[in-house]
Amino acid sequence: MRTLERTAGEKDAGRKVKYFVRGDMGVSYHQYASLKAQGGLTVNGAAARANDLLRPGDVVAVRLDEPERFGVAPDPTPVDVVYEDQDILILDKPAPLACQCSPKQEGMTLENRLACRYPGMVFRPLNRLDRGTSGLMAAAKHAHAAQVLQRQLHTDAFVREYLAVAEGRMAGEGVIDAPIAKEAAATVRRVVDRENGRPAVTRYRVEQACDGCSLVRLRLETGRTHQIRVHLAHLGHPVVGDFLYGKEDPRLPGRFALHSTYLRLTHPVTGETIECESPLPEALRRLI
Repeated sequence: MRTLERTAGEKDAGRKVKYFVRGDMGVSYHQYASLKAQGGLTVNGAAARANDLLRPGDVVAVRLDEPERFGVAPDPTPVDVVYEDQDILILDKPAPLACQCSPKQEGMTLENRLACRYPGMVFRPLNRLDRGTSGLMAAAKHAHAAQVLQRQLHTDAFVREYLAVAEGRMAGEGVIDAPIAKEAAATVRRVVDRENGRPAVTRYRVEQACDGCSLVRLRLETGRTHQIRVHLAHLGHPVVGDFLYGKEDPRLPGRFALHSTYLRLTHPVTGETIECESPLPEALRRLI
């Protein structure tokens, strides 16, 4: 169980508890309603009511009761945890590996591995990665952290950078501003559609050009499904091994040459900046 605490300051004198918890502590309306029902809100250790008035120095505590999730088959395969505290996890996912269990998903997933390491924990990934993509992804350990981090997505507070090995020789840097939509009569594939697509923006910089391929660093400004894969294919340089938007590569069984290499976020509770990096996997380094 996670408890958040914050001390009221001079500016909070006479302020109602509910506004302090919803505003300064960032607790959502749904979570606040649950707190009241379960008696999870206290001031100076005593049960508090929504309209109680604060005094400077009052310590407001919020108990984040979490439902436990069982029924996910545990997989004892180790998980590469890059950063962990009471509120968040940053993981380095291998490929090929799906993130979450679903009725359409066959075989074990990252969620199954986490079910073994953290029995009962609800898996709340913030930036999901395709089965064929490796690298860094963040997950919240409780609903409050998830809600705060979701507000950061696609802002400067939550930065994601990828390395891709793309087909063909590319040069320089630029911005791909090309709306993406689901392809008609397809269940997975996406396409650039300037009339019906949703806004999608990717910044890129070529870091190395080789015979037949290029190493490209990409930063997402939006988070559309398959965004990098669609945008690079739109430029005529699909990700190496991308069976959906390019062609399979026998050197990359089950995956393609896309890796989440850098992640920076603002911690949902402490406000500190958390930065993590993951080097390009050996299988992708060999391509260049």
